[in-house]
Amino acid sequence: MSDLHIRCATLSDLDAVLAFWKVAAEGTSISDDREGVEQLVARDPEALILAEYDGELVGTVIAGFDGWRCHLYRLAVHPDRRRLGIGSALLAAAEERFVRLGGRRGDAMVLQRNETAQHAWRSAGYTPEEHWRRWVKPLGA
Repeated sequence: MSDLHIRCATLSDLDAVLAFWKVAAEGTSISDDREGVEQLVARDPEALILAEYDGELVGTVIAGFDGWRCHLYRLAVHPDRRRLGIGSALLAAAEERFVRLGGRRGDAMVLQRNETAQHAWRSAGYTPEEHWRRWVKPLGA
């Protein structure tokens, strides 16, 4: 895929990203709305990484770094474009960003029921840590 272009999202991309996630991403989050993604891009303009092929959005990953840990979210590739190296290219861009920022280990949130995603993450060298459990609490109203 030599015509694949990897770049950081801008505010003008957000409607397309939100629509893309409805097609390509598994599961939803309370922050999967315009306001939530705007806050992400405003706080960290390099965190939301996009893959485009011939001008079409074909993949995303959020590479969040809080100064201590490297977190990966919303790795999504359009269903018609999977297994072409797009996810690998997005992860490589995210990992390069983390190394540049001084990060030492990336972690990813992967739904237990999403076997396709688990295979992709394993192929990329990530392994589950079964001794950890995620605890969450929605904030605000």
